[in-house]
Amino acid sequence: MLSKSNSISLVKLLCCLSVAFSPYKSFGQHTTYNQFWNELQFNRTISEKWSAELNIATAHSSTESSSNLFENTIQRSIRGWGHYYLNPRWKISSFLAYYSNKDVPEIGQFESPEWRFALQGIYYFHKTGYTLSTRMRTEFRHMRNQDEDYENVLRYRQQLKYLKPINSKVLRAGVVYAVASDEIYLKSGTKVTEESFFDRNRLNIGAGYLFTDDFQVEISYCNEYLPRNKGNQITNAASLTVTFNNLLKNIQKRRNEQEHSNPSDTE
Repeated sequence: MLSKSNSISLVKLLCCLSVAFSPYKSFGQHTTYNQFWNELQFNRTISEKWSAELNIATAHSSTESSSNLFENTIQRSIRGWGHYYLNPRWKISSFLAYYSNKDVPEIGQFESPEWRFALQGIYYFHKTGYTLSTRMRTEFRHMRNQDEDYENVLRYRQQLKYLKPINSKVLRAGVVYAVASDEIYLKSGTKVTEESFFDRNRLNIGAGYLFTDDFQVEISYCNEYLPRNKGNQITNAASLTVTFNNLLKNIQKRRNEQEHSNPSDTE
C-alpha cells in the first residue's frame, strides 16, 4: 500500500508542478474555455511483445460568447498505434493520426486539417499498491495554416503520471482506481501554432473503473494553460475515455461458446 509519507510527497510534487505553470502567474489578458473530450480506445494483443491500438476521439468547446461546453464540435480524430513491450519497465510506441481541426481555440477559428506522427517511450516505476510512470513523446505535425499552406510543427511532451488502485493492490475487474498527471509541451514556432517555445501545461485528475479485464471507463478533469501572443488561454475540460481490449476476439469467443453450448440438432 502507499505510505503516508509517499502520498504527501506525491501531492506536493503535483501541486508544485501545477503552481509552477499556473495561469494565474500571468497577469496579462486571458480567455477561458470549457470543453468536453471523449475517446474510444480499442486495444488488441498481437503477441507477447506487441499490441495494436485504435483511438477515435471528438472534442467540444464553449466560445467567448457562450459558456456551453457543447457549443462547438472543434475536433475529430482517428489514431492508430503500435506498441512494443521492451521489458516490464519500458514500452515503446508509435502512432499515425489524422485530426480534423475546426474552430479550435488553440490555433484560431479556422479549419486546419492535420496529419500527426509520433514516437513515444514510457518508463514505469512499479511500486506496491501504485504505479508511477514518465512518458516522453515527440510529435511531428503537418497542418494547414490560415493561408491554406501546410506547415511542419515539431512538439515534445513530457508527462509524469500516478495511478493507484483503490480497492485492490492490482488492476483487475471490479477495481476502482485514481489517476493524476502533469504534462509539459514544448514546440517549434510556426504561423499556425505561433512562435512561443512553451506550448502548454496540462494537469489531469480523475478516476476509472474496470467492469471487466477487457472493458474500463475513465473520467477526469483537465486544466490546460496555453500562453499565446494574442492572449493566454485557459481550458477546463471534462474527459471521458472508454477502453475495449480484444473486442472482436472476445465477441468471436462468446459466439463460439454459445454455438458449443447450444449445438443444432442434426438427424
